[in-house]
Amino acid sequence: MPFFIGATVSFVIGIAVQTFLDDPISIALWLMVLAFCVGMVWRRGSSVSSSPVLILMSLCLIFLSLGIIRTEIFLTQFETSSLETQIGETVSVSGVIIKEPDFREKTVQLYVETNSGKLLVSTDKNVDIEYGDKVNIEGKLSKPESFETELGRTFDYQTYLKIRGVEYEVSFAEVEIIEKGLGNPIVYFLLKTKEKFVDSIQSVIPEPQVGLGSGLLLGIKSALGDDIEEDFRRTGIIHIVVLSGYNVMLVVAFIIFCFSFLLSHRSRMVAGVVAIVCFALIVGLSPTVVRASIMAVLVLIAQSYGRQYDVTRGLLFAGLVMLFINPYLIYDIGFQLSFVATLGLIMIVPKLEESFVNRNKGLGLREFFLATVSTQIAVLPLLMYHIGEISLIAVLVNILVLPIVPLAMMLTFLTGILGFVSMTAASMVGFVATLSLSYILLIAHWFSSFPFATITVPQFGVMGTLGLYLVMAAGLYYWENRTIKENNPFSDWVIEEEKEPSSLPNESTSDEPSSLDPPVFFR
Repeated sequence: MPFFIGATVSFVIGIAVQTFLDDPISIALWLMVLAFCVGMVWRRGSSVSSSPVLILMSLCLIFLSLGIIRTEIFLTQFETSSLETQIGETVSVSGVIIKEPDFREKTVQLYVETNSGKLLVSTDKNVDIEYGDKVNIEGKLSKPESFETELGRTFDYQTYLKIRGVEYEVSFAEVEIIEKGLGNPIVYFLLKTKEKFVDSIQSVIPEPQVGLGSGLLLGIKSALGDDIEEDFRRTGIIHIVVLSGYNVMLVVAFIIFCFSFLLSHRSRMVAGVVAIVCFALIVGLSPTVVRASIMAVLVLIAQSYGRQYDVTRGLLFAGLVMLFINPYLIYDIGFQLSFVATLGLIMIVPKLEESFVNRNKGLGLREFFLATVSTQIAVLPLLMYHIGEISLIAVLVNILVLPIVPLAMMLTFLTGILGFVSMTAASMVGFVATLSLSYILLIAHWFSSFPFATITVPQFGVMGTLGLYLVMAAGLYYWENRTIKENNPFSDWVIEEEKEPSSLPNESTSDEPSSLDPPVFFR
């Protein structure tokens, strides 16, 4: 485990430091040479005590250089575009829409693949356009620029788009459809199925409840509307409508539950993996969805082969794979929050359970309480750095809302499915779904009206954020050591006692070591 953690952390550091290097490739090669030299020292007969250290050092140097090299390769896609000389001019280019259109209140955003690279295009939302359409775009070409948010934070819009492979944008463009059906047929089929499913829900569940239902199931945040979205932000439950890992795992659990009645153990694994991949494609492959999907697939594979699943290794493996595919995800807010929140569940929840739950058996809803407190603690520095606003009522609202989310998701899903078969049955289930969704909206709206719902924090830099996480790590380390000593107050005496021959019963005069021989204890 230390080797895996060291390799992962080194790879992340390599991605982060690449920006500050004048000649990244040369430095990466020198690091490789240094790693080789350290490896040679180990091979030439180092002491037993220093061998693990040398191996870890060599491994970390290799992955540090790999992080630098992978980031350099990723950035080469932005170096050869012919559009660079046309910035500020009106351009006319054609390309294929490679993602599902993102409909906003007045516009629709399109990701278009052209011969000169990817473009982000915004146009009138009333244009009848869909994934896979080949379009001609006419408008003013520009490069995205950073801007200041209402809370005084700087949003690096250029990096945000680079994460998505985009370096240029065309705003308020004139878009003309040239040809249809040029996208991936599987993705096109899944998106059309999603569209029909949403239509089925909308025919039964009214607004704004249907917007919340679509957000819970499919992550369609734009369906909420600005006012409701602000309510969810102020109360700290916006994560339930942007498909957090919680939502994704609920869907995955439902899929596995259904397959358990129909398929054998090994077939269930294959069908589950296919279903998870299809779901990820339907909802748009956001970093949170991809991370949760990879971890869910690892769970299925481990269960299928009878292996124990280590959630920490699963999280690190998912993060390593995602960063290898797209190193710039390290700068994505969604990726950071999803990763850190999951790490908080892994690291903090067990400590809280040991300290409070075992001593207070009568606590109700303790799982939601502990999970919410843990994730809020884990993401707090990131929220302070990126957003600048903290919800003071997030824990309470999450406790009130999260138990209802699985029910609301299941009822919304059943409503959509029944809508294809019987509108009468869909209306009956849809009525109950509307009640559960109304409850969530009511809680969010009522608590968001409190003047003390949120507070704004002063702006601080990256070093301050890292400092807060170092303090958290030190606190967890201290907590862990204190727990060990409380559970075994005589742990410091074990070695001293083993040195006393008289304390060892069943002494043997033979040359064979007894069952209590000290070497056994220290293996």
